[in-house]
Amino acid sequence: MDVELPARRVAPTLEAVAAAAGVSRSTVSRVVNGSSQVRPDVVETVTRAIEDLNYVPNRAARSLAKSQTMAIALVVPEDTTRFFGDPFFAAVVHGISRALEDSDYVLTLQLASPSEPSEKTIRYLLGGNVDGAIVVSHHSGDDFFTALDATIPVVFGGRPFQPEKHSNYFVDVDNTAGAAMGTNYLIDRGRTRIATIAGPPNMQAAIDRTTGWQNALSAAGQRHDLLARGDFTMTSGVRAMRELLDRDPHIDAVFVASDLMATGAISVLRERGISVPNQIAIVGFDDSPAATNGDIPLTTVHQPSGEMGNKMATILLQLLRGEPTERESIMPTRMVIRESA
Repeated sequence: MDVELPARRVAPTLEAVAAAAGVSRSTVSRVVNGSSQVRPDVVETVTRAIEDLNYVPNRAARSLAKSQTMAIALVVPEDTTRFFGDPFFAAVVHGISRALEDSDYVLTLQLASPSEPSEKTIRYLLGGNVDGAIVVSHHSGDDFFTALDATIPVVFGGRPFQPEKHSNYFVDVDNTAGAAMGTNYLIDRGRTRIATIAGPPNMQAAIDRTTGWQNALSAAGQRHDLLARGDFTMTSGVRAMRELLDRDPHIDAVFVASDLMATGAISVLRERGISVPNQIAIVGFDDSPAATNGDIPLTTVHQPSGEMGNKMATILLQLLRGEPTERESIMPTRMVIRESA
């Protein structure tokens, strides 16, 4: 016996809605995508046809039609060791993820060369694979990343070099004021030979923190030539602290431009039998987990890394939605007092 099977239900199409509403396919498309260029009475007619036919817009097709990928790139011009070894990045990523939770956007990670991005990275960022980007930890030679805003919306974590040349948006702390605050804390406690372990000179945050240290010492009438450089890693803090002690064994305090470098510096002082803080006081910068993971809890300048990540993503979402937003967002720092000073 032949059994007649029920006809397979065909999902209504955009064309079917257009026919039912008596308008063109492009008009239906504009209504579905929320365009303001359609008369209210036409919007009402198309909406009624959509409801009558139970039409469900194809989300993938909508994204394609609007040239949207629903992806955001987090671009970090650092090698993998630096990225996965510095808790600052973990806090920033956590903040970004929180901001994206209620959106349809997914986050992709691009680790790039600090000096020159690979062709693959350039192709990916310029090839229509992401709708926008967040760039964190950029350097003075990262001209490609600074100019990305000509192609896609970009928000920087940290003030970019020469921001006046581009329409860059950024989130930062006042690194100069924060470093001056940390140095003044040491001055106020009677320290008179205050050195610094600075970050790399091709990063704006490192330059600003060095300037803050110099400004505070100059205002106090103290020398400011006791400087050694690191690259924000613990290993470089070890190397820089040894260099400073070899140059001037009478140092009585060090302002260090990151907690990781400060942790490395403290390990050298303990190795040489130098008491912290009695003989040499140490102040770091970040207030990351590294500040409390060592044997001596670190006095440090707190920067709200997680909140900064959240703010970067929030600004980028506003740009992607075409909403007005602030171009420069400067977040507060504060002193966190622990045993190292």
